[in-house]
Amino acid sequence: MELLALLVLALIGAKDVRHAALAERCPGNAQTASIIRQIERFFHQHPLCPLDVARLVLALLPDVKRREFSLDRTNWKLGKTDVNALVLAVHWRGVAVPLLFELLPHSGNSGTCTRLALLDEVLTLLDCCDVATIYADREFIGQAWIQGLAERGLPITVRLRVDTRIEGLPAGEWLGDLQPGKKAILLDGLEVYGLPMNVVLTWTDQGEPLIVASNATAASRILKGYRKRWKIECLFRALKTKGFRLENTHMTLPGHVTRLLCLLTLAYVWSVLVGTLQETALKTHGRRAWSVVTLGLRSLVRAFSRQVGASVDELLHLIRLWMPHHTMGAETVGY
Repeated sequence: MELLALLVLALIGAKDVRHAALAERCPGNAQTASIIRQIERFFHQHPLCPLDVARLVLALLPDVKRREFSLDRTNWKLGKTDVNALVLAVHWRGVAVPLLFELLPHSGNSGTCTRLALLDEVLTLLDCCDVATIYADREFIGQAWIQGLAERGLPITVRLRVDTRIEGLPAGEWLGDLQPGKKAILLDGLEVYGLPMNVVLTWTDQGEPLIVASNATAASRILKGYRKRWKIECLFRALKTKGFRLENTHMTLPGHVTRLLCLLTLAYVWSVLVGTLQETALKTHGRRAWSVVTLGLRSLVRAFSRQVGASVDELLHLIRLWMPHHTMGAETVGY
């Protein structure tokens, strides 16, 4: 447990997942080579469990409303080896936070069975009635997948391909009825993959078809909700190039990468909890000048780089955020 805590702190301080970078941030008088061997043993055999981490995430990020989720993949290469992770993120105060993930033994898209198995794990942590919707891109389509979600009582808001059939006709043909000057076609209760779904059809600013179906919300509100799917892309950037440099890892074994993702989840959640307490200027479009995660990371790094004697109260406050009751009662604050 002590090494687990030290590695979370090291991740935040180093903003790098490489063993040598983590070892440099671990306190003590041991030689760097010795610390690296401890880190290697941690990733090889520590019993860190994704479900336990997910249970902690939900406890630390309480929500009085039904929860929204996003599902997507992130991948990178080490030499010729593909590392491909299917990630389910939970939305909290405008941020997507990693909840559960599955390492895929191949490159490319995930399969229906893998996705449904991941969601079955989620349903051991919460009830289907606690799920408002799952946002997903065009990879996550197909009748077996959509029907599998319906059987589990899980609603979805998903972008469709132009060849997806709506009431028996390709979606692209419905777009042909979009009149000049009209922003979108709104359709309620049409059959998509054998289920009644609401659909919005429009064009992006780049001239690309945008077709989104949902059995969670009315057609008129689908696009506003679907825009939240972008939060998981922000999450991946924060885990990778803009934050912890996940793709720098030399580990490719599923068990090792799984433990690394668990560590990153803990570091990310702490950054979010701290970041939501920080104030920042707003840009002209009303968004924060700095993301919640960036603000949290900066605050944590600054706090732990000072002399402990001069900032002990601040440090204790940051540590107490790991106690779930410290985030209870503030769920309705808007961010």
